[in-house]
Amino acid sequence: MKPVRVGLVGSGFVAELHMHSYKRVYGVAASVVAVVSRGDHVVDFAKRHQIPKVYRNYQDLLKDSEIDVVDICTPAVLHGPMIIEAMQAGRHVICEKPFTGYFGRLSDPTPIGRNLSKALMYERVMIEMAETKKKMDASGQLFMYAENWVYAPAIAKTAEILRKTKDKILFMKAEESHSGSHADHAARWDMTGGGALIRQGCHPLSAVLYLKQVEARARGEIIRIVDVTGDVGNIGDGLSAADHKYILSHPVDVEDWAMLNLTFSDGSKSTVFAGDMILGGVRNLVETYTSGGILNANMCPNTGMVTYLTDENKLEDVYITEKVDRKTGWQFVCLEEEWTRGYIQEIQDFMECVAHGRQPLANLDLAMDTIQATYAAYWSAEEGKRIKI
Repeated sequence: MKPVRVGLVGSGFVAELHMHSYKRVYGVAASVVAVVSRGDHVVDFAKRHQIPKVYRNYQDLLKDSEIDVVDICTPAVLHGPMIIEAMQAGRHVICEKPFTGYFGRLSDPTPIGRNLSKALMYERVMIEMAETKKKMDASGQLFMYAENWVYAPAIAKTAEILRKTKDKILFMKAEESHSGSHADHAARWDMTGGGALIRQGCHPLSAVLYLKQVEARARGEIIRIVDVTGDVGNIGDGLSAADHKYILSHPVDVEDWAMLNLTFSDGSKSTVFAGDMILGGVRNLVETYTSGGILNANMCPNTGMVTYLTDENKLEDVYITEKVDRKTGWQFVCLEEEWTRGYIQEIQDFMECVAHGRQPLANLDLAMDTIQATYAAYWSAEEGKRIKI
């Protein structure tokens, strides 16, 4: 079997998760042969992960004939152009969430998150996605959407049960929330395409959409979104400096609280929540209520290991879980985090797809449906009406 050689774009938090996952791939001779990033820390990143080649310019990485796959782990504003350039250069592409978004035009009033119509954003992002898809399809290359929730064991087991039982999904409730992002770009619409809803909510939203399609295939049905409602807010704007001690989000023109409601063509419903102002660590949850039972996917927090500890100093080099402000007191330890959240299984699937020429579980349709529903929710929230899809 021909080896699969990867060029990694980015050297931040998500790139670290991907690197840990590449080291766990089995059955395919996969390796990361190059990394590109503008920051100086990329040199240490490459040395730590034993990546032989370091680039500072994306075009230089694309010129490297050794690379089969480009793995894009950058802020969302860069995704669209990088995807097209890589695929037109004859490379398969892995791209982190979200697939794309609306990031503004020169003529837009700024900051765009507070001053540009969300209906116009929806219209423009749909046109831009269609144009991007056309170019991607013409390239003949494979696109793999890095939505790790699809691969998380709890979601995978939910999907397995739905396939076996063929039960009808009646309602789903899903959430990703935490205390806010450390990244400066997360505060700006022109860098991220929105706030908590697109940065965090895209995970549970994609999981919900994926599970509805699992149900549809199992039952021989066609199920699609028919309308979306949404609500967003800026809870942190009302906090004093003292009240902001543990809340990390400081948005410029994006929301830190969001709710999205979906109605499907079969009459079923789903609610997605995302928040940048929830303490206690990351909450990754999907509850699925069916005609035959209840399936609760608790990726985190979960009770695989629960600790009560008292000395913070002794725990300096101990990892508990993401986004906790302390390690003492009662804690829900996330065991094998890359596995629990699906990163390892995701990269395994992608490497097998490249090696064997098949499509991934998380594909372009899922990526585009997630963005459409997200921007419909932004439009709904601004105008206070139900948006038909």
